[in-house]
Amino acid sequence: MILKGKVAIVTGGTTGLGAVVARTLADAGATVVSAARGASDTGDRFPVDVTDRDSVDALVSTVHERHGGLDVLVANAGINHPGPLVTLPPEQWNDVLATNLTGVLNCVRAAAPLLRAAGEGRIVTMSSLLGRRPIAGAGAYSVSKAALETLTRVLAAELAGDGVTVNAVAPGVIDEGMGRDILASDRLWNRLRGSLAAGRSGTGADVARAVLFLAAPESSYINGHVLNVDGGLNF
Repeated sequence: MILKGKVAIVTGGTTGLGAVVARTLADAGATVVSAARGASDTGDRFPVDVTDRDSVDALVSTVHERHGGLDVLVANAGINHPGPLVTLPPEQWNDVLATNLTGVLNCVRAAAPLLRAAGEGRIVTMSSLLGRRPIAGAGAYSVSKAALETLTRVLAAELAGDGVTVNAVAPGVIDEGMGRDILASDRLWNRLRGSLAAGRSGTGADVARAVLFLAAPESSYINGHVLNVDGGLNF
């Protein structure tokens, strides 16, 4: 129970990969609040729109009131609007950046005072293999994740003096969330399969265990790092 007594927020934590991460942190002893659009307030779940600062502030304030503080923030919420950048509607570009990049910053801004007060706060952002290995048709998503990795490193430098670490996990081809779209596409999967040293796609549990490590006390000297969880992908 390496997170016993800790309080964690997981955005995008009610479905897909986020739900697996939330269960893993809870199994490790943490009190976990899973936040997402459309969620109802049931105690362990709370509605949030990460693009809306007031919504994010309400989430963090409620967690503080109910649980007395915050130790771990997993900024997992993300979306994708596929399509070539030169023809992608501007509103879809803006939507991806607002959610995947600015949404993370909104969450960190709101959570930072509580994480500083915790004395050993942890922030884990969720990047992607596409942040470093972009492919045609996923331009907005790839750009958002590349920028997120830089944001992670900047936040790590700015918050380190307060005992808060900020790291990212970058999943490869995973059988949860958006990874299912890759596995369902013969064109994409056949392109990637031969580049996987592990010889298989990853699981939600593979990613969740990496998040757990970065959220735990044992990772206290790891900061500003992007941890690839991609089975040795090489393409």
